[in-house]
Amino acid sequence: MNQDLKQLQTKLDIFFKNQKLLKQAFTHSSYVNEHRLSKYEDNERLEFLGDAVLELTISEYLFQTYRRLPEGELTKLRASIVCEPSLEKFASALDFGAYAFLGKGEELTGGRARPALLADLFESFMGALFLDQGLEAVKSFLEKYIFPKLSSEGKPQLKDYKTQLQEFTQQHNMGAIKYKIIDESGPAHERLFVSEVSMNDTSLGKGTGRSKKEAEQQAASKALIKLNYK
Repeated sequence: MNQDLKQLQTKLDIFFKNQKLLKQAFTHSSYVNEHRLSKYEDNERLEFLGDAVLELTISEYLFQTYRRLPEGELTKLRASIVCEPSLEKFASALDFGAYAFLGKGEELTGGRARPALLADLFESFMGALFLDQGLEAVKSFLEKYIFPKLSSEGKPQLKDYKTQLQEFTQQHNMGAIKYKIIDESGPAHERLFVSEVSMNDTSLGKGTGRSKKEAEQQAASKALIKLNYK
């Protein structure tokens, strides 16, 4: 069962002017499909907007915080933050899954704990907050709940999964890492890529993302788990 969204607003100390917008942010497509006669909207369009809002706000934060990092390093760091594994952690920490409106099938198959669904919830919430209260409200939310998680003693805490995997396999002389895009789907403006990472012709993991780089990052994170990286 989903928790009352009033409870979430009280917990976050954020109160939406448009409650329908907040509900949409937590409404999965499976719920809409089971309530076709009702005027529910799923959160997919808000995910699209939230992704762009996050790209901008995280970019500004990194630009201001790590003034000596070159463009390439800032890009890698942003990719390690605005990716499914990181967004899933943020959503889990805020218990977003408990507030999702899911169809029965999605509920029964553990949708509330599914990483991709949680990451999407975080993005759609960002999109809804932006529409309801503007960019400053999004920044205030991130400054309170997310930015403190991104730094430790002035250094980036969230790391580039591909770099971690490369360093780990080289350190243990395990072999060469290879990435391959094995599937592409969706319209041109909303492509979804599936990447597979392998070593010595053995698959270590697959990842999905809205860009090839994001898909590779997710694949690398799965590989690190499989290799028991600590």
